[in-house]
Amino acid sequence: MKSDATKTTYYNQCFKHGVDSKRRVSVPAKWRPTEPGIELTLVLWPQADGTHCLRALPPEQMAVLKRDLDAMPNSDPKKLVLKRYIGSQSAQAPLDKVGRICIPDSMAQLAGITDQAMMVGLLDVFEIWNPERYERVKAADALLAPEAFKLMG
Repeated sequence: MKSDATKTTYYNQCFKHGVDSKRRVSVPAKWRPTEPGIELTLVLWPQADGTHCLRALPPEQMAVLKRDLDAMPNSDPKKLVLKRYIGSQSAQAPLDKVGRICIPDSMAQLAGITDQAMMVGLLDVFEIWNPERYERVKAADALLAPEAFKLMG
């Protein structure tokens, strides 16, 4: 994401991409950083049903996550749990020359990502899902959406 509001990258829409034998998947062209050398951070993100997806954070959002963790009181034992979990269950993901990232094997296994991946925009970050798992989440989201939209006024 760029600092100029007119050039901000918004991660919207869904894209289904193939995953090759080296676990490389293409990041949609409009989601790719324009600056060379920018890496995404992939975090294994637990779901309520015990499954996982991968959350891809650009550097700015990783900094926000770190700031939010640092702001938590040291007396809260969940702070250390979150820092340990995120620190040990994340990986830097540089984009190659053709805009692909490589998903680490252990993360791909836990997220159930094999030959296909669903890239799901969350506006400021995006998620990478096993397509079948995402269809279940999408159906559950559809049921909750009317109530959730009431939060917006």
